[in-house]
Amino acid sequence: MTDAADPAPRSDRPTPAGRNYRLLTAAAIITGLGTHGALIAAAFAVLQAGGDGGDVGLVAAARTAPLVLFLLIGGAIADRLPRHRVMVAANALNFASQGVFAWLVLAGDPQLWQMMLLTALCGTGQAFFNPAAEGMLMSSVSGEQASRAFALFRMSMQGAAIGGAALGGAMIAAMDPGWVLAVDAAAFAVAGLLRAFLDVSHIPSREPGGGLLADLRDGWQEFIGRPWLWAVVAQFSVVVAAVGAAEAVYGPLVARDELGGARPWGFALAAFGVGTLAGALLMMRWKPRRLLLAGTLCVFPLALPSAGLAVPLPVAGLCAVMFVSGAAIEVFGVSWMTAMHQEIPEEKLSRVSAYDWFGSVAMVPLATALAGPVESLVGRSQALWGCAGLVVLVTGAVLFVPDVRNLTRRTASTEVLVKVPPASADTEGAVGRLG
Repeated sequence: MTDAADPAPRSDRPTPAGRNYRLLTAAAIITGLGTHGALIAAAFAVLQAGGDGGDVGLVAAARTAPLVLFLLIGGAIADRLPRHRVMVAANALNFASQGVFAWLVLAGDPQLWQMMLLTALCGTGQAFFNPAAEGMLMSSVSGEQASRAFALFRMSMQGAAIGGAALGGAMIAAMDPGWVLAVDAAAFAVAGLLRAFLDVSHIPSREPGGGLLADLRDGWQEFIGRPWLWAVVAQFSVVVAAVGAAEAVYGPLVARDELGGARPWGFALAAFGVGTLAGALLMMRWKPRRLLLAGTLCVFPLALPSAGLAVPLPVAGLCAVMFVSGAAIEVFGVSWMTAMHQEIPEEKLSRVSAYDWFGSVAMVPLATALAGPVESLVGRSQALWGCAGLVVLVTGAVLFVPDVRNLTRRTASTEVLVKVPPASADTEGAVGRLG
């Protein structure tokens, strides 16, 4: 590594990680179960109110837009204030917005503008929550077993996502989608209560700074001064956009026209989820020495689903490539979190995380908006091959950055303080994202 700012290994900073880690992971599972069901419920609530596919897209965009707008500000605030307070405040906003959304749906006549506004408030809460949560998680583990802790956390998150989507779908089939939104609101309340008990006494007090803009500039300098960091974030701004367009727009269309309907696409998405669990389980045991090299090589398989849809592969083949891509992204995700934890100073974690999140989501609305016109211009198959080609192209390009190839895992003699149980142990109660 050639970075000038080379922080001491995080293992030199003792933390009450066991308790914090359990609280963070438990809260993440609870909100994951609620949120992934609520995303389905919101779409059905729009349709139940008489909306069409375009209205569903508007409500979805209303969630994404404030996430993009406020992420950087959220990161700066999370490094300025105690992170757990930012997380609790964000959860309170999510609780209120989802609670009102649920009430309107159950009352029977929600208006499109109301649903967009409440969804936008939920997205705003996530913009402030995500950088604070990532910084809090990374400051709560230390030592050589940090990557194993991240793998377990991500495995728990992916399991909650799969379970939440399944539970939400079952509840919507049996009752009004408003009840699913109400469950999500309650999940935010419980998770916020858990996060209020996080211990931040191990985190050094923040030095008085020059204001929010100065904090943003400081975070930018930290971000741009590390070639491995900005190169991978730039890579993922393209990768996430291409994969998002392929799987959110083209995937359902291919399933409808070529594979026999929505059910095969549901199987493919489920296979991706199972793959993420397998990848996280692998990373609980595997510790690649060259973190980013191993992680980046595992981004290439993310081109496979787009290529599989372009052919298109039969359902079994599509499920296979989705499983492989799910496992691969977890290898990258754990490697990336470990690199961030190892290399970024604790007091700047949330700001740098905000630039990471921003790069990952900024191009998604544009990509999904252009997916339709591109399909009309060149055809669906060609558009999907283009998505696959972009993933391969930018991933190959980032390997030319020396720090991406050469950043190595540090070792430390001190014992990690977060007590992660063996992979075969019962992890219940011990308690993620593309890129």
